[in-house]
Amino acid sequence: MIIDGHNDLVLRTWREQQTKHVDLSQARAADFCGGFFAIWVPGAPGAMDEPVLAPYDIPLEPQLPRAHAVEVAREQLAAFRSLGLPVATSADEFVDGRVTAILHLEGAEALDPMLTDLVDWYREGLRSLGLVWARRNVFAEGVPFRFPGSPDTGPGLTIAGVRLVEACNDLGIVVDLSHLNEKGFWDAAGITTAPLVATHSNAHALCASTRNLTDRQLDAIGTSGGVVGVNFAVGFLREDGNNVEDTPLTEIVRHVSYIAKRIGIDHVAFGSDFDGAVVSHEVGGIQGLPAIVSALAEAGFDEQDIAKITHRNWLRVLRETWR
Repeated sequence: MIIDGHNDLVLRTWREQQTKHVDLSQARAADFCGGFFAIWVPGAPGAMDEPVLAPYDIPLEPQLPRAHAVEVAREQLAAFRSLGLPVATSADEFVDGRVTAILHLEGAEALDPMLTDLVDWYREGLRSLGLVWARRNVFAEGVPFRFPGSPDTGPGLTIAGVRLVEACNDLGIVVDLSHLNEKGFWDAAGITTAPLVATHSNAHALCASTRNLTDRQLDAIGTSGGVVGVNFAVGFLREDGNNVEDTPLTEIVRHVSYIAKRIGIDHVAFGSDFDGAVVSHEVGGIQGLPAIVSALAEAGFDEQDIAKITHRNWLRVLRETWR
């Protein structure tokens, strides 16, 4: 069983584009049992979903008008429903041989700053929320795509952002710290009562992208009992930062190994970013997941370790967070 921390299949479904990475007809053969399916409101054309060579410095996108964000998020919710997948509100709903979806909101632009609609989204099945993407909103500020660079790029959470973290804790919604700048990360870490989660981020010590987590951030996630979903986006894996498909899948193993050694095997998982990123040609999509598992075994991870990486760590955090 493989549970994945992040994919953008909903975006491609909404755009009526052919999927690049998540072909659900191949799920059973790949042992793919679903995971976090993101609703994400695009602004300007994507930056890191196409090949790019380092160094690069892509500024934050402009803040989105809330009315536009609400409209698109609701359209994507309908696209999410059209996939016909079971929507998880309990970790027990993940079973072998079936794809189950966690409804995830990547960037909180569609939410009312007073949070009057958060319960409505919860009733729709929302169980995971990323405060930001690569732009500002009324809650927090994301990191720009920059290599090399530090994630310490701007101010922390706003008052509305603090209230959003607290409200997610009250409802039992996962607060995703991926894309959040470092000050915002520490603000959220000081507020939340749940395990810290970064659904699709890597180790900054191995790849000095703003999108990756410093050792101190990794340590905090481990201490909290949380999880880092290792992102398969090659630009966040490679030491040179180049965002090119001609990258060995062992780069994924390198980050998994580093995080497991630093904070423990209980705190690392997969967070592929399928259908929203450039991934290794050796992976290609969900059909490449068994090859990654084999590479982990070749690197010395035993059967119990691999079970934790592929699904048990995610299930544990969901059980500890969801109501």
